Amino acid sequence: MNKYNDLIIKNTEFENIIKDIICNETVLQMLKYRQHYDTTCFDHCMNVAYYSYLICRKYNLDYVSAARAGMLHDLFLYDWREKKADNRKGLHAFTHPKTAFFNASKIFCLTQKEQDIILKHMWPLTIYFPRYIESLIVSFVDKYCAIEESFHAYSKNRRIRKMERFVYLFLSFFAINIL
Repeated sequence: MNKYNDLIIKNTEFENIIKDIICNETVLQMLKYRQHYDTTCFDHCMNVAYYSYLICRKYNLDYVSAARAGMLHDLFLYDWREKKADNRKGLHAFTHPKTAFFNASKIFCLTQKEQDIILKHMWPLTIYFPRYIESLIVSFVDKYCAIEESFHAYSKNRRIRKMERFVYLFLSFFAINIL
């Protein structure tokens, strides 16, 4: 799990909204796939669902649909880095909303709003403008989480590289003094 999950699990209302989703075997398969660097697809969806829930709740919008669809928006179940391993047609960024919608609708009874959120979460890459404000919020939260997860991984790797240089310099200095 990631750094946000401790905060998320402490929110009982949010947990109750998505409980049936996060306990589903198909949804749990998202734990097998990386989304952004060291963030799994499941954790990314959890982040998107939680932030969307918070924003929609604050502004008296449909936070239940935002949370549920946010948790399902990337239910595509393949490694998108592999070139057409599953015979999909088109680029992942353009096709995965339909795949996620198809997978989610096989398992859960989705409201029209949840359907719109999942199908249009890649706006503006996808042509059709979101029908609901909640769809727009999830779309923007998705982009924010992707950037934050990528930056977190980058900064973590940067710290590791700095530490490796320090260790290398220290060992070099130590080796020179021994010889």
